[in-house]
Amino acid sequence: MTRKLTLLAVLSAALLAPFVATPAGTAAAETAQQAQQARQETRLAIRSITPDVPRTPTTEIKISGSITNRGEAALQRVRIGLRTSSQRFTSRAELEVYQTGQAIGRDVSWGVGSTELQAPLEPGASATFELIVTPAQLQFGQFGVYPLSVEASDLYTGQPVDTWRSFLTYAPTGPAAPKLNKTKLAFALPIIDEPHRTDTTTFLDNDLAAGLEEKGQLTRLLQLAQSAPKNVTWFVEPSLLDDLATMSAAHQVRIKGKVEDRPADARADAWLKGLRTALAGVPVVAVPYADPDVVALAHQGLDRQTGGAIEKAAAVVKSRLERGDVSTAANWPAGGLIDADALDVLAISKVDTVLLSPENLPARQQLAATPAAAAPLDTVAGVVTALVPDQMLSRTLEQSGVQSRQRFVAETALIAAEPAATSVVVAPQRRWDPNPQHVTALLKTAATLPWVSVSPLGSIKPAKGTPPRADLNYTDDNRAAELDQEYLARVKKVADEARLTAEISPGLPQSGFEEAILRLTSAGWRKRLKAAESARKSVHSRVKTRHDLVTVPGTGTDQSKTLAGTDGLVPISVTNGRKENITVLVSVTSGSKDLVIEDYEPKLTIDANQSGTIPVPMRVKTSGDATVSVQLLTKDGVPYGEPSKLVIRTTGYTGVALVIVGGALAVMLAAVVMRVLRRRSEKRVARSAQAREAEVV
Repeated sequence: MTRKLTLLAVLSAALLAPFVATPAGTAAAETAQQAQQARQETRLAIRSITPDVPRTPTTEIKISGSITNRGEAALQRVRIGLRTSSQRFTSRAELEVYQTGQAIGRDVSWGVGSTELQAPLEPGASATFELIVTPAQLQFGQFGVYPLSVEASDLYTGQPVDTWRSFLTYAPTGPAAPKLNKTKLAFALPIIDEPHRTDTTTFLDNDLAAGLEEKGQLTRLLQLAQSAPKNVTWFVEPSLLDDLATMSAAHQVRIKGKVEDRPADARADAWLKGLRTALAGVPVVAVPYADPDVVALAHQGLDRQTGGAIEKAAAVVKSRLERGDVSTAANWPAGGLIDADALDVLAISKVDTVLLSPENLPARQQLAATPAAAAPLDTVAGVVTALVPDQMLSRTLEQSGVQSRQRFVAETALIAAEPAATSVVVAPQRRWDPNPQHVTALLKTAATLPWVSVSPLGSIKPAKGTPPRADLNYTDDNRAAELDQEYLARVKKVADEARLTAEISPGLPQSGFEEAILRLTSAGWRKRLKAAESARKSVHSRVKTRHDLVTVPGTGTDQSKTLAGTDGLVPISVTNGRKENITVLVSVTSGSKDLVIEDYEPKLTIDANQSGTIPVPMRVKTSGDATVSVQLLTKDGVPYGEPSKLVIRTTGYTGVALVIVGGALAVMLAAVVMRVLRRRSEKRVARSAQAREAEVV
């Protein structure tokens, strides 16, 4: 009986246990849920860490920041503390793992430097704090990169509500300073935009005006150019400068299909003047005019456009920035991607340096150390230097904040600690929107680092003994991203027609449409093909209007010219409605074996707004109608427009016609003679009668 009661008690306890434990379990679950919610609703931000690199064990490291409660409940007691470790990072790969939160176990909570908020943090409220520690307190004993996180935790639950992870690089001076490799580091900063017009004063959108606003992209780019050190290299796209110069005068803007008149924009003129001053004495590379899609042009046989864009770029940037030392020897293709065909085109155009992404020119093998930025590439025109920007360092330019600057310092320190010295290029995305304060601070920090030598881009050259990179990697996806083949075929047709309008006018070296056509080939249209096609149609319309000013009037199946007889001269007229003199060749071919075109001089020069005629000898074998084709040609024999048709009407009765005409003339002459003789006879009779009357009297 006792055993039965005992067993019953045990079973009862087992059955009741879940119900007894439920309140405690619920409380624990609620606490965990509240902690999770607090982490989601709390924002910890660090405004500054000074200095960037502490140099002595007693250097004060000041960490300033703020914490914001974005939740609906107050945070009662919040502690702000540090997490760090005396264990240094040994590779750049470890930095990425730590910052993404995958290796948080390597740092521990540190008691020194912590602080506690004195009052509850109400919903929507923020509080600032400052932590002060030294390398000695953090037990940093030697040069290296150490984890440094700032953690906000709820003292009631002990749970962290937010963590800010970064790094601290300690570089002691004196005997403790290690011997580091000096890294040659170059910055490439772009001023590149998308097309906003073709070749007229009408803009396709209002984006440039928006960029000139107080917080606009162009304004930020100018601010950065004005504050950046003088040893960075700028890539400037010249058609953007032309656009801003156009905005400096009266212009038009197309808004929702309607064209609106706009007065001169003083901001555009001020921007150009500001950039001119900011880049004085600074290395400048002129991006090919309108930033053409170099790879797509090479694939579609439009090599001439790339060469023309490079040549045009130098002239425009020199003029707009009022300087004589502008380089076009470096090229930064769209996305940093290129293949061997496009590289050959650039090399032929005297480009000796290209900036390529790591995906386009990867390392041949997995390297423990940072690969050198420069690598030689063989082309049909000789060796070209490829510069491959460091992805992580380049990302720190685009991601604003103290965290990015600390990451930059840490990355460069670990590069300097690698076995061999190397060179590094840092370059953001080509069409970036920078934070000028952040980028300027980072550039100035780079100049103070003892293990970095900031240099112009042109000084980065391939070094002997560096591991070679793999071949150019240009994928099917890369090719699919190029400008559309059919679109470029239509652009080529427009370019050919425009070129012809100049070739028939000896006084014009160019057609005047070159800039518009270069703009149509811009890589900026890659994701805007509908807008690109609209721009192409606009340019083609203006080219066709110019083209059609030179015509062969009086042609067509309803028009005819008569050839009197079996042979003779038929005048062929050409009208020049242009403001320039033209010279064309007139090719006349027969569409019938019964009509023969004899030899004639085909060259015809016509003054502006005049017409010219060329006599063409023709001979017919039978009477009737025959058709001839009239084709205008350039001096090189290239057809100018489509051929015109002319109907030649012939009789073939030249001899009979002469007999008839001769007979008619004889009859008329005989009648005239008879009339004269009759009149003379009448006059004699009259005189005789008068004489007889006189005798009678």
